[in-house]
Amino acid sequence: MWLALALGCLAVQLAVLGLLAYGGLALRKFEAPARPPRRPWPAVSVIVAARDEAPGIEAAMRSLLALDYAALEVLAVDDRSSDATGAILDRLAAQDPRLRVQHVRQLPPGWLGKNHALALGAREARGELLLFTDADVEFAPQALRSAVAILEAEALDHLALGPGLRLPGAWLAACVAYFARLFYVYLRPWRARDPRSAAFIGVGAFNLVRAEGYRAAGGHERLALRPDDDVKLGKLIKRAGLRQELRHAPDALRVTWYATVGEFVRGLEKNVLAGVDYRGGLALAGLAALLAVEVLPWIVLAAGDSPAQIAALASVLVAAASLGAILLEARAPVAAALLAPAAALLVVYACARSILLAYARGGIVWRGTFYRLAELRCNQV
Repeated sequence: MWLALALGCLAVQLAVLGLLAYGGLALRKFEAPARPPRRPWPAVSVIVAARDEAPGIEAAMRSLLALDYAALEVLAVDDRSSDATGAILDRLAAQDPRLRVQHVRQLPPGWLGKNHALALGAREARGELLLFTDADVEFAPQALRSAVAILEAEALDHLALGPGLRLPGAWLAACVAYFARLFYVYLRPWRARDPRSAAFIGVGAFNLVRAEGYRAAGGHERLALRPDDDVKLGKLIKRAGLRQELRHAPDALRVTWYATVGEFVRGLEKNVLAGVDYRGGLALAGLAALLAVEVLPWIVLAAGDSPAQIAALASVLVAAASLGAILLEARAPVAAALLAPAAALLVVYACARSILLAYARGGIVWRGTFYRLAELRCNQV
């Protein structure tokens, strides 16, 4: 029995490692084509929703205004901030006419704050291309020019970029890497560019879309109550028959997703249940199976016979190897992979906690606003 359990866990870990290796090879590098677009560079409107982002908003906005792209406008929507976010944006707008600021004083019913802010910005945008990004992302000067060149050269309608993540501390790095492993296995984003595949992708840090395609797909009005609006925007684009792709771009943009493990756990409260399309029971069953795959090898190591222990140790090492590969790609300390068992427990706990809290509360709390679960469920995409 012990050997069968250990071999089963090893088979799962090998399958995950193989899938991640294939996906890593399938994702193309983010690098500008050798030739610029054959037509004039299209105008780009960058749309940013910001709520209580005072600590990092100025650095992020200055990086946008420093982009090496002539046909650029930046629309920042201050979503009911209670700190200095609005004042900082107004000051920067007074210094640079390319930045336009809107202030939301009251959230209308039927909207999440961020999604409403992005929809407002999109309505005011004049660009042929729309770039949706978060208020804490810092861009390299050439990032947008390279992205537009790829979009034009590949005739894409949507290009998502995965940012480089600042991951202070080994524990946080291990947890984020393990969560990224789940995300990649669940969504398989390298298949998003295949029109025959149902796979899709979207990234909050960088979703560059053609305005015509965005509006034809329904825009953020179709995502009014989706906490996972960035990913589901990709689903709308894909469902509309438009072409999309993901590329990993750690040198082009960087963000501190979370600063501590506690922030990471609390941050997942808002979107895990939405991310599994409100199939909470199925998601909890999947988390239980995942927990078994991670924990059983350690039980076998403690109680099994020698052949079973060898298989269990191999399972543990393969799990650490897959985490180490993600950490290497993220340019985080690879040694954090040694924390793989604890990271697995923390991530399973955080995801299960998010789902159970949503049910217990009857909704989610996001940036100080409560949204009822019954209302959120109605916005299916």
